[in-house]
Amino acid sequence: MLDSKIPKGPLNSKWEDYKGHCKLVNPANKRSLEIIVVGTGLAGASAAASLGELGYKVKAFCFQDSPRRAHSIAAQGGINAAKNYQNDGDSVFRLFYDTVKGGDYRAREANVHRLAEVSGNIIDQCVAQGVPFAREYGGLLSNRSFGGTQVQRTFYAAGQTGQQLLLGAYSALERQVALGNVKMYNRHEMLDIVKIDGKARGIIARNLINGELERHFGHAVLICSGGYGNVFFLSTNAMGSNVTAAWKATRNGAYFANPCFTQIHPTCIPVSGDHQSKLTLMSESLRNDGRIWVPKKQNDTRKASDIPEEERDYYLERRYPAFGNLVPRDVASRAAKERCDAGYGVGSSKQAVYLDFAAAIERYGNIEVGKRQMNNVSKEEIIKLGKEVVAEKYGNLFDMYAKITGENPYETPMRIYPAVHYTMGGLWVDYELGTTVPGLYSLGEANFSDHGANRLGASALMQGLADGYFVIPYTVGNYLADEIRTKAIPTDHPAFVEAEKKVRDTINKFFAIKGTKSVDFFHKKLGKIMWDKCGMARNEQGLKEAIQEIKALRAEFWSNVRVPGEANEFNPELEKAGRVADFLELGELMCLDALNRRESCGGHFREESQTEDGEAKRDDENFSYVAAWEYKGEGQYELHKEPLVFEECKPTQRSYK
Repeated sequence: MLDSKIPKGPLNSKWEDYKGHCKLVNPANKRSLEIIVVGTGLAGASAAASLGELGYKVKAFCFQDSPRRAHSIAAQGGINAAKNYQNDGDSVFRLFYDTVKGGDYRAREANVHRLAEVSGNIIDQCVAQGVPFAREYGGLLSNRSFGGTQVQRTFYAAGQTGQQLLLGAYSALERQVALGNVKMYNRHEMLDIVKIDGKARGIIARNLINGELERHFGHAVLICSGGYGNVFFLSTNAMGSNVTAAWKATRNGAYFANPCFTQIHPTCIPVSGDHQSKLTLMSESLRNDGRIWVPKKQNDTRKASDIPEEERDYYLERRYPAFGNLVPRDVASRAAKERCDAGYGVGSSKQAVYLDFAAAIERYGNIEVGKRQMNNVSKEEIIKLGKEVVAEKYGNLFDMYAKITGENPYETPMRIYPAVHYTMGGLWVDYELGTTVPGLYSLGEANFSDHGANRLGASALMQGLADGYFVIPYTVGNYLADEIRTKAIPTDHPAFVEAEKKVRDTINKFFAIKGTKSVDFFHKKLGKIMWDKCGMARNEQGLKEAIQEIKALRAEFWSNVRVPGEANEFNPELEKAGRVADFLELGELMCLDALNRRESCGGHFREESQTEDGEAKRDDENFSYVAAWEYKGEGQYELHKEPLVFEECKPTQRSYK
């Protein structure tokens, strides 16, 4: 039976009661306790900095040349917090409610409420670090709207919020490195977990520069390695993003939860051809001011500027009047796919819709005219003033679009289409962020805990920093209080020797195959299977076919992949081979999970389970649970169910109309 360790008592006092009763480690004992942090994005960097500040001996690992290169920098639009600066009705409860509802009632209430509670502290922390959040004229922090909410609670730094937050966490981390509390291992990739007497006690890491395998001991291990969206090959993730750290944890007994809950982001630059290796995200913040539309006429080949207003279908505003263009991501993505599939798509591929800023530019221009008390202003001057305001709010995003597409988004609407973006599934964790392996924790996107079946925009940064700055310092201390008598275990212990041998054998196996197909060949084939049959819409037949196709592809991979070079050198193809091998196993589990969940919820849309007007149809009676899968061997998994109990947010049919 899964023990989620949720504290008893009222929802709004659980976290406060937990903090008041958890075990503590005194400062002298912290200096003799070692913690390994795998991944140094927002969750990992904030955790390593916070734990180093507390006095623990921390080892932090990242496969990039610097923590500043973590994929967290790609988050553009903002970070949510229940500050209610706008006085528009926001509160901790409303942020909690919007998050549970946005996740289609498939998240654990206690974790989400804690996230909402600490959200305000995150903003204070980041401001103190010097994060340059946008401010109003009077100096107050500015907010904007994001999908799935009717308030303005998203704090932002132009279109580079993730980068600025990461620089804040990075500066805190580097301070601890300079003080000697954190030892940083750049260009190192974790390739296995070391367990001793059932507890996580270290990792095997490969030095990516010289290829050497290293053994590292830790009293606890934190997996903060991000999401697994690159299982689809084409995604908005950095090309290095992978599932390997989380998957090695799964192979060592940590359950993997809700793997089929992947998020398709509605606002991405459309695919341009088979040559592409990744997709580019246009921030959801653009939906705050941009209007999404398609022509009312099928297969319309006219330019956007030649289509008059009355011949445009603002389909989100038409179908969801209460939320309009700010419906949650899963709803917006499916609506775009439906319009394109019905023959209303735009662009050469017909797999795109328009995101139009013309109305916002004119609106902002008129506001500026009023502010400046200008008279007899021409339409051209109004447009010019409006463009200046839009450039201030979204300029770097517009510049990025122009560079990639060669089109000027100030003059013509952007073309967008949904793409794989975020993964709500991940390692199963309890209230303390502990996996099913004692001493092994998971933070940020690497765990499953806070977003249910669909993540609201601007909540990823919130969760990563909440876990690292404000949750794990308490919960890992509660565990380590019982470990103060455990001395550092020498890395010549048989468990370390065996784990290293297992990793070395796998590496040698790659080189022994001497096949004819590249790693990317297999990754692309896997990605196509996943996108076609476990992507924006899934059905029973397609998922069963996908499982068999992935099994066959995995067998071909292990008999015909070509990995050039040698083990003991800088070898990116070897890195990719290990990651794709793990994706091939994860992909099968994702399809198995999607097949088992015979309902539609959030980003998981089963074609057999939809309402008359094509919306997702949940089955709370049979599927109101977290699906936690235990690895039992290649292609073999046992399902464990954690029932979801809703006391404050009673599940209803999710409506944004």
